[in-house]
Amino acid sequence: MSHSHKLVIKRSSMSRPPPPPPTTNKDQQHQNPSLQEINIKLIQSGEKERLKELLRERLLECGWIDEMKALCRAFTRKKGRNNVTVDDLVHVISPKGRASVPNSVKAELLQRIRAFLASTAD
Repeated sequence: MSHSHKLVIKRSSMSRPPPPPPTTNKDQQHQNPSLQEINIKLIQSGEKERLKELLRERLLECGWIDEMKALCRAFTRKKGRNNVTVDDLVHVISPKGRASVPNSVKAELLQRIRAFLASTAD
């Protein structure tokens, strides 16, 4: 009886370039603050509250808030007032809400955040 042997050739992962080393240059890290660092700066300066108020104003102006209220009311009527929890509303409405924020509002907020970061850069 002869046994046939298969020769399996695996491609070596050694042929791939190694991943770049983690950044250790403090100057480079300082130039690219993490989201957590940005959030801390925004909170400490009071800018986060100003941005939240701007967002509320813009979403009210464009009718987004009224649209979300209408979606919540419709969902509640459909399911029955006593059969809907806040978690249900958040689960159903949040994806629609996020997707329907106008790009102009997102762009304005992003521009304000960039301007804030530029003004606080050391």
